[in-house]
Amino acid sequence: MSGRRPLRRSAAGAIVAILAIIVLAADQYVKYLTVENLPYGEPVPVWGEFLQLLYVRNPGAAFSIGSDHTWIFTIALSVVGAVIIWKALGLQSRLWAVVLGCLLGGVLGNLGDRFFRAPGFARGEVVDMISMPWMMPAIFNVADIFIVTGMISVALLVVLGLRFDGTRERDHLEAEKVAAAEQAEAEAQSVDAEPLDAAPAEAGSAAVAEDGAAGRPASSGAAS
Repeated sequence: MSGRRPLRRSAAGAIVAILAIIVLAADQYVKYLTVENLPYGEPVPVWGEFLQLLYVRNPGAAFSIGSDHTWIFTIALSVVGAVIIWKALGLQSRLWAVVLGCLLGGVLGNLGDRFFRAPGFARGEVVDMISMPWMMPAIFNVADIFIVTGMISVALLVVLGLRFDGTRERDHLEAEKVAAAEQAEAEAQSVDAEPLDAAPAEAGSAAVAEDGAAGRPASSGAAS
């Protein structure tokens, strides 16, 4: 069904784990550099108004939504991470492994902030530092980039019909159509063959009846 052989599950799981670790490490390293080197709340131009570095701490979601309910986002990120790990255990698709690995790394990056940064466990504030005022007022980080691109990629793979086992939805539909056509053809052939099978059987019965009649002696009523 597919041009390339599906991955072994262990190989797909390794891709997910390696990419998640790389993304997590990159995110935490950039956050470390931000905390150590950037002044809090003061924009540092990188490319004029197009790209700026602005160190802030976000207790909520995008645009600081839900800043008084940080624990809700901690639970949500934990659930998303658990679902990705669960799905990764049965993966055999290279593209799905890459997408879920990057997505998991982004989720773990922000989840680490929620768990281990001030003001406390499961209530930590996420470190953000990337600002693009011309495009959006939100300030984001490396983990956010991989989360957003990962979710977009998931949607694209679903639309394209790529399954976790490496096959495509259209391949399964074509196989089902071929199987249905073959079954219908086999049933038609069996129906056509039934009269042909019945004719020799009837002829054989008639021959047996004739042989039986020929073998019976004629009755001799006048012999007495």
